Amino acid sequence: MTRVYLRWVPAAVVTAVITAGALAVPLQAGASVDLPDKTPQEVLELIGDSTKDSLSGTIEQTSNLGLPDLSAGGSAGGSAGGDEAASALELLTGDHTARVYVDGHDKKRVQVMDRMAERDLIINGYDVWLWDSKENTATHVAVPPHDKGDFPKPGDTPTPAELAEKFLEAVDPTTEVTVDDDTEVAGRTAYDLVLTPRSSEDTLVGSVSIAVDSETGLPLRVQVTAQGETEPAFLLEFTELSLETPDADIFEFEPPPGATVKEKELPEHPSKDGKTDGDHDDFPGEVSGSGWDTVIELPAGSAPAELTESPMFAQATEAVDEGAVLSTTLLNILITDDGRVYVGSVPVERLQSAAAGG
Repeated sequence: MTRVYLRWVPAAVVTAVITAGALAVPLQAGASVDLPDKTPQEVLELIGDSTKDSLSGTIEQTSNLGLPDLSAGGSAGGSAGGDEAASALELLTGDHTARVYVDGHDKKRVQVMDRMAERDLIINGYDVWLWDSKENTATHVAVPPHDKGDFPKPGDTPTPAELAEKFLEAVDPTTEVTVDDDTEVAGRTAYDLVLTPRSSEDTLVGSVSIAVDSETGLPLRVQVTAQGETEPAFLLEFTELSLETPDADIFEFEPPPGATVKEKELPEHPSKDGKTDGDHDDFPGEVSGSGWDTVIELPAGSAPAELTESPMFAQATEAVDEGAVLSTTLLNILITDDGRVYVGSVPVERLQSAAAGG
């Protein structure tokens, strides 16, 4: 699980931890599917051999993480500062619909439809645009060349394939891998690959189910169920899907007349000695535990004030002796009073013990 959490917890933007796993929808009923039998290894190889990286489609989201619905405030925006923190928290609750366009590894557009508004993320090479139609604001981010392709972009919303990759990187001896009944997603037949932690005491995760397209090996749906539950805590799923390459002009963006345009720079990745470089493996935090009970610690000052001072943060968290805890059915986040951040799919007591040096 270590590299999964490292991707979920970029040192400079702790709100990305909260956003990373926030898309969910109920299971889609479909006709009975009967595909040729495959072993778990064969389904894993099917995913590994997939080369489909151009598509467009609709993703539906509902979140059932045990948090209050923060979406009533409308679009939280993704333009800057507190707006980004509010947006990250708001994406954890309520219902959301996103239109996704992908062409390779450096072109992506996500359109999140809010009530009477739209938020867009456009990635086109080294240029990233964040557009909020309600606030009529556009933020331009020039991604440093060494970060192209794998740096977590601001507001990035994963496709099922991207989210599945994070979980598949976690497969190790602590994980049981099986194949469940064949299924259908967005009109396409799929194998259902299931990842189950072998220990139920040290993690909040009960199982992860990945629907894998039987023809292309493309993950079409990722569903995560919490320990002791039968309904998914979140599920990221295509409800419509085209495997045709999107038109190039979809990834072009010009702010409309009258829009407020902001320029923003991404910080370079800090190393443990305080210097910066392009080596993403030089993670500034600490990792304890292994497998599904891994805990990531980020140093003091990692939690941005824009997050901790947000009214939505106070609404979504619970005060503890160490600071504040954001608890969900799948992920707990402890932010201490001095800005240290502890993250894990583990009980809160595990995070508190880590914060105390235990």
